[in-house]
Amino acid sequence: MKQFKYIGVWLIAVAISLSSCEVIGDIFRAGMAVGIFVVVLVVGLIIWLLTRMRR
Repeated sequence: MKQFKYIGVWLIAVAISLSSCEVIGDIFRAGMAVGIFVVVLVVGLIIWLLTRMRR
């Protein structure tokens, strides 16, 4: 139960110290990085599959 108490205090401190625009910007920046990673992974998988099919 004490862990939930500390998490609540931490969330309140973060909410007060950051503005909403910064939080949204960080979320989009992380989402963009994950999106780029997924696209590179899918393109690499397609290239790998094409090279395997030609053999």
